[in-house]
Amino acid sequence: MPTTSATAVRPERLMQFSFGFAPPLIIEAALRHQVFEILAKGASTLEGLCAETHTSARGLRAILNALVGLDLLGRDAEGCYTLTAESAAFLVRGTPTFHGAFFLLTSEPMLSHWRELYEIVRSGHSAQHINREDDGVRFFLRFVEDIFPMHYAAAQRLGETLEVAQAAAPLSVLDVAAGSGVWSAALALQSPHVRVTAVDWAGVIPVTRKVTARLGIADRYRFVEGDLLDADFGRLHDIAVAGHILHSEGERRSRALLAKIFEALAPGGMIAIAEILVDAHRAAPLPALLFAVNMLVNSDEGDIFSLEEISGWLGDTGFDEIRTVEAPGLARQLIIATKPQG
Repeated sequence: MPTTSATAVRPERLMQFSFGFAPPLIIEAALRHQVFEILAKGASTLEGLCAETHTSARGLRAILNALVGLDLLGRDAEGCYTLTAESAAFLVRGTPTFHGAFFLLTSEPMLSHWRELYEIVRSGHSAQHINREDDGVRFFLRFVEDIFPMHYAAAQRLGETLEVAQAAAPLSVLDVAAGSGVWSAALALQSPHVRVTAVDWAGVIPVTRKVTARLGIADRYRFVEGDLLDADFGRLHDIAVAGHILHSEGERRSRALLAKIFEALAPGGMIAIAEILVDAHRAAPLPALLFAVNMLVNSDEGDIFSLEEISGWLGDTGFDEIRTVEAPGLARQLIIATKPQG
């Protein structure tokens, strides 16, 4: 068979894709059966794990061995399974660094909608509409509290960058699409001067209330229910945070949202945006490109955007001093811009 280079093209990489759905489903099954939480207490045999999880030996052995192959579990010579450093850090539910929330969505609702991709590509119409209140509330309530740990370190970095802890006077923060409240909560925990206006759908705001009450900061929050383009944002905020919302809104609504935030900020106020960014040529990074397809499947106009695109929207809105700061987590970079004093 002719090839286009001196090195023969091989099918192994493509064959790996054929079971690309398997690792997330295996991790989901392990999370739902509390395998990682049990092993966080100490090593265990298959028999011990079956007893604690009430699962079959045949079924559990298969996923445990697959997790060993994925380097998410270890297994010693006596057949005892253990966590790896990676799974101990990120897959034990209830810990401050838990990153397993999205795996819990794999079988439902993700795959149930992704399987319609062929038809979605043909028609251009998504399978569900997480940007609309009915679908959005049902979707986000599944995991919004669990993703708090995924964004908290980046939110802390934002507070450090904006020197929130040095505030000597009241500091008004607008948290747009607040969800669990992670972005504003990190700021509020850095300074008692922070006062927050948290905006989200009526069905999601109870989660914001719950999390902020647990953190002991709810008394410094004003909770506003409603669609982002209709809700009362208030006025003269010092900081506005839009944490991972533009991708589900799409360009048209994102531009309108940025304009509304601009009006709600005080002169000299700053906006901070967290997003999964793609490069200017939409060629990398791969996780962002795959996430763009996720937005195709799950939203009316959602997409991923480049730093250049979002910076252009900010400039068109009237913001200046547009800059980025490195941050841990999904975003990797936070985009910050300032409303001019004049």
